[in-house]
Amino acid sequence: MRRLLSGNEAVARGAWEAGVAVASAYPGTPSTEILENFARYPNVYAEWAPNEKVAVDVAVGAAYAGRRSLATMKHVGVNVAADSVFYASMTGMEAGMVIVTADDPDMHSSQNEQDNRRYAKFARIPCLEPSDSQEAKDMVAAALAISEQFDTPVFLRLTTRICHSSTAVELGEQVPQAPASARFPRNPTKYVMVPGNARKKHPVIEERMELVAQFAETFPFNRIEWGDMEGGEGKLGIVTCGVSYQYAKEVFPNASVLRLGLTYPLPPELVREFASRVDRLIVIEELDPFLEEEIKLMGIHCEGKSIFPMLGEFDPRVVRESAIEAGLLPASAHVPVAELDKPEIPPRPPVLCPGCPHRAVFHVLNKRKVPVTGDIGCYTLGLLPPLSAIHTCGCMGAGIGQAHGADKAGIGERMVAVIGDSTFFHTGMPALANVAYNRSNVVTIILDNRITGMTGHQQNPGTGYTLQMEEVPPLELEPLVRALGIERVKTVPAFDVKALDETIKEYLKAEGPSVLIARDECALLPSARRRWLPLRVVADKCNGCTMCFRIGCPAILKSDELDGKTQRPKARIDPSLCTGCEVCAQVCPRDAILFRAQVEA
Repeated sequence: MRRLLSGNEAVARGAWEAGVAVASAYPGTPSTEILENFARYPNVYAEWAPNEKVAVDVAVGAAYAGRRSLATMKHVGVNVAADSVFYASMTGMEAGMVIVTADDPDMHSSQNEQDNRRYAKFARIPCLEPSDSQEAKDMVAAALAISEQFDTPVFLRLTTRICHSSTAVELGEQVPQAPASARFPRNPTKYVMVPGNARKKHPVIEERMELVAQFAETFPFNRIEWGDMEGGEGKLGIVTCGVSYQYAKEVFPNASVLRLGLTYPLPPELVREFASRVDRLIVIEELDPFLEEEIKLMGIHCEGKSIFPMLGEFDPRVVRESAIEAGLLPASAHVPVAELDKPEIPPRPPVLCPGCPHRAVFHVLNKRKVPVTGDIGCYTLGLLPPLSAIHTCGCMGAGIGQAHGADKAGIGERMVAVIGDSTFFHTGMPALANVAYNRSNVVTIILDNRITGMTGHQQNPGTGYTLQMEEVPPLELEPLVRALGIERVKTVPAFDVKALDETIKEYLKAEGPSVLIARDECALLPSARRRWLPLRVVADKCNGCTMCFRIGCPAILKSDELDGKTQRPKARIDPSLCTGCEVCAQVCPRDAILFRAQVEA
């Protein structure tokens, strides 16, 4: 049976068919849907872990116990998981284990464009790269087989275009799952990486990669597709992988192509054979010149990044225009972009949703003019005007540590750090423990919207549900923060502007660390949507003072009516967007916006 599947859906299907029993992940675009889909299959265990390192450790433990396992994450998640990836490479395991890294060329939803093939070489683990959804499914089984044959974890590297594009996939049946071992392995020489054991394992790993390189020579996903060898374009040889293969075939339909599915380690003899039979060898790959460098290390001349860009995401136009500029194709190959008659659409910068529980916090922080170290999440949008209340954003969990460091450096202002609830569980707790232990005057605000919001409403330890919707006791933030050593802690409703302002004002004057938990659920959760009630502006009371505009809510617009005295436009509320959060009504100095109770009356 054939079905149209995205790359993420195909990986989930492939994991189920190949007998993966345990899968763990932290959600992150473009990888999130893998675990969401895998969790729906029968007789599997799937979980959202607090962070990617924990996810890899969970997968390693399952593989130690003799069950095939999977850990998935976006590319920057491998940075968090790196310590575990490296020890897993050293120890090996009892059953197959695959780590999916979903890289994000062009940074559609990420803070960098790192190429995680570098991690494969760094950690000495094989790396597979599919070119479509069928290969994404099939390569899970191939990766597990390599893992078990060579006693190593294996990377399956996707990119955004593979993750989110859909192609036809031939479905298979599930292979029987091996039962868990009756006893956990007692093999300290293999699994206890004290220096004496680790020193013995390092040469084993190097030898292992040589064996994998030999295996790569006949790996079915590494294959040569000979083109027209009579001359012209046929004398061009292209080495490529992943989604770049699709673009290469479209732009150079008659060229010979070495399509690599196992991109680390490379098959040296296959590469040499291919290179010897073409006149000009080029490499088409997104991001880093990884394949290009590996081929040049073999002493083979090739071209790559001198022709094609190192930055951003490829598409057929990028490949074609780069080839024309380099003389690989004639100028007549240029395909003009069709001119479309389209209306002028006003720009729409990203913005916090109407009714977002983070808005009032940033309104207060902007008013207080304090420096705010931020973090990764929906609330990063607090940096944009008119809120303009975030001044740093590095990686998950960084904001609290940055604020602590600035305070200890003797900065002349009181530092405030903001972090989401899921991100706090991810990497915020150690940073806050450091604030408590080393006693800095940092005010930390945990923006608890009761869900992992930015990646699409995944559960986390604070929501009371697991990925597979088992009801569990939620991890309460306030007692957890106290247990970390913070004595001054308060939970405040996130839409209560006055209470937020008073608490932040108090904390900015107090000595020692403080934590404010601003708590209200995301406006887009079904339980919140059921309570939506649009507010209204009383036009006779509004004088266009602009206070309501300063909270940056998309539902608040400028009307065509001008105030008679100020000649400023009065406010109006779009009822199709307003959720009735009442933040605008609280900041209006003229009581010109009705509260919910007044609207209902």
